[in-house]
Amino acid sequence: MLESKPLKNIHAVITGGGRGIGASIADSMDELGAKISLMGRSRQTLDKKCKELSEAQAICVDVCDSDAVHTAFEEARALFGPIDILINNAGAAYSAPLQKTDDENWQHMLNVNLSGVFYCCREVVSDMRERNWGRIINIASIAGLSGAPYISAYCAAKHGVIGLTRALALEVARKEITVNALCPGFTNTELLEDAIENILGKTNLSREQAEGQLKSANPQHRFIEPEEVAASVAWLCLPGSESITGQAIPMTGGGVQA
Repeated sequence: MLESKPLKNIHAVITGGGRGIGASIADSMDELGAKISLMGRSRQTLDKKCKELSEAQAICVDVCDSDAVHTAFEEARALFGPIDILINNAGAAYSAPLQKTDDENWQHMLNVNLSGVFYCCREVVSDMRERNWGRIINIASIAGLSGAPYISAYCAAKHGVIGLTRALALEVARKEITVNALCPGFTNTELLEDAIENILGKTNLSREQAEGQLKSANPQHRFIEPEEVAASVAWLCLPGSESITGQAIPMTGGGVQA
């Protein structure tokens, strides 16, 4: 049986931690006793979330900026010490036909969804190697396991996250560090709401029809809840998951297998 606070004295960093999946992960880490550094771009959103947690700090950062990421992780260590757990959750989505995806949007998708993950991983590996323990969990997407029309840049970035996950897992396998990716389908967050509004704006579908179109990708015919992703993150951080590393774990109701 697990102790009541199995992650007590463990320092967890969560990017994109102020809302949606990141906020649910923060709640889960808090229940397990972790010290939490929430990172994101909105100070107001981060501060609001931190007030709901037992031991947390808010750090504003744009994960696309390598130097800013380095500074943010130094700030995180200054209060809570070396980093034991990293959850790379920050991300963004953009949809357009490939021929209408301009250089700026292409690069932004790669920067926020892939380069940001790389920058953050690079910042924590030394801490984890020195302590001979660590957990890195990258929140990827079903789009990292299969292609989809109109999101070529997003798919490319999320496929890259899975490649990075698998490569880094092998580099640190002997150091009691695990690196995994969770790949949820459409999840009930503000990003999903944006996708639904985009469909409504470009088609004559009703909201019910638009939601049904998105749910059809999931054999359970439903959206994933953020709490489900948070529960899977917790599992990967707790005793009993030590041999799970280098994996891209689908959360798609059976719609896609790794």
